[in-house]
Amino acid sequence: MSNEDQSKAANQMWGGRFAEGPDAIMQAINASIGFDKRLYAQDIAGSRAHAAMLAAQGILTDSDAGVIREGLLTVLSEIEAGNFPFRVELEDIHLNIESRLTEIVGEAGKRLHTGRSRNDQVAVDFRLWVRDQCDAAISGLSALMRAFVAQAEQGADWVMPGFTHLQTAQPVTWGHHMMAYVEMFARDRSRFEDARKRMNESPLGAAALAGTSFPIDRHMTAGALGFDRPTANSLDSVSDRDFALEFLSVASITAMHLSRFAEELVIWSSAQFRFVRLSDKWTTGSSIMPQKKNPDAAELLRAKLGRILGATVALFTIMKGLALTYSKDMQEDKEQVFDAADNLMLGLAAMTGMVSDMAANRDSLTLAAASGFSTATDLADWLVRRLNLPFREAHHVTGTLVGMAEKAGIDLPDLSLDQMQSVHPGITDEVFTVLGVENSVNSRVSYGGTAPVRVREQIARWKAQLA
Repeated sequence: MSNEDQSKAANQMWGGRFAEGPDAIMQAINASIGFDKRLYAQDIAGSRAHAAMLAAQGILTDSDAGVIREGLLTVLSEIEAGNFPFRVELEDIHLNIESRLTEIVGEAGKRLHTGRSRNDQVAVDFRLWVRDQCDAAISGLSALMRAFVAQAEQGADWVMPGFTHLQTAQPVTWGHHMMAYVEMFARDRSRFEDARKRMNESPLGAAALAGTSFPIDRHMTAGALGFDRPTANSLDSVSDRDFALEFLSVASITAMHLSRFAEELVIWSSAQFRFVRLSDKWTTGSSIMPQKKNPDAAELLRAKLGRILGATVALFTIMKGLALTYSKDMQEDKEQVFDAADNLMLGLAAMTGMVSDMAANRDSLTLAAASGFSTATDLADWLVRRLNLPFREAHHVTGTLVGMAEKAGIDLPDLSLDQMQSVHPGITDEVFTVLGVENSVNSRVSYGGTAPVRVREQIARWKAQLA
């Protein structure tokens, strides 16, 4: 097609208002087909529902509706086969599909746009696409949670150090640590489920901004597209992107949780920790250091958060200054969401693979759990229970004993009874029953605690929910 023909085609879509086509710069900044072609399936689904409704309402003939339906299926097959002639002069996916439909079916194709606008058309397409991404995220999170539960079940009673400030705090179990991420990702999953419920209203039929004078049935198109109901205000329908913002916000929280565990994998797989071994699938070597096994997948997952969070901030920035209703600024909403969704799904799949493949080093975990005076709190609690000391006094006695052990280069359980009694004469040899890390974790039986019996209860609960 010549430049003159392209200009003519563009002007035919616009109508008679513009005598000349846009110059190359305006065309480049105005066209969105380079990215919004990803909405083709949603656009065709919306158009099929719209055509069926127009026929049911007597706005289109059954003959025209049937021709349009078949024509749209032809367009769909062309796109999926990679044979569709996307044309930048037609700006976006909506005009590209409508133009091709008209080429295929003739005059009937020009009737499809009756009672709607590109404003409500893009709103419904985008909402359908984001709804699909919520479903994908929910499925991906469920798979990731199952991987964490499997790790927890394997090591429900394996002791490891629990950290605060990345300093040894108290002994916990490997299973307890794994189940902490199940809880985090479960909340992420519920946020996607909630977001999906809120966005499941159809803007189709809101038209440009004020509705339409044609006797359309918005409840019919909403039902055909799997929405719970049509949106209730035409101005709001075409002008807001809070459904996309909510998706991005939840994606950012999810990515933050992915990033936190990725950071732990980087630390844990280091030679200094040796808590876990990552498989060759998720690591790389060094070009000059043959001993290296770098946790590159985990490091890249940490970085993905930046892209997803950046997309969230970008869309908030786009939307914050827009008066009602539609403005062309809103064309810039999709690339941010597309990129964030792609990276979120990649991150979920990669993390599921890493968690499934990683092997915990029980010996290293146990050795580390017993270091750093991790049972100091158990000693303080024993002083309160057995000697009836106020907790602050027990805390002081324990701190003195920790200092004594540190000076001697030993751990708390290695102090003799005489040494302990030199700090407080009421201490008996019963104290040694609480100083072992196994005893410590077994004693933490409060609901949500690290005791293996509690951990196994949580594992059973989540296995049933995720089955």
